[in-house]
Amino acid sequence: MPRSNRRRPPGGGEDSFERLLAGWKRTETRRGAEWTVQPVSAAQAQKEYICPGCGRTVGIGVAHLVAWRADGVLGDAADLAARRHWHQACWRIG
Repeated sequence: MPRSNRRRPPGGGEDSFERLLAGWKRTETRRGAEWTVQPVSAAQAQKEYICPGCGRTVGIGVAHLVAWRADGVLGDAADLAARRHWHQACWRIG
């Protein structure tokens, strides 16, 4: 069998995958507050959520965004616990 010439990331694939996902996060300013926003692909959407923008369900298999305060005064753990799943369109207009 021929040898693959592709470079493999050091330390295996699982850690690299987590770093790739973390790289998709971005910070946005909305209504005077800093928010961390991370996209969720349709393949990753395994549960239903209620969108705070429209009050409707973000269904299983629907690409959407997760947003949480990046500048909350209660700390990172509280900000993560308060994260919400938004339809992409609702986040844009919200």
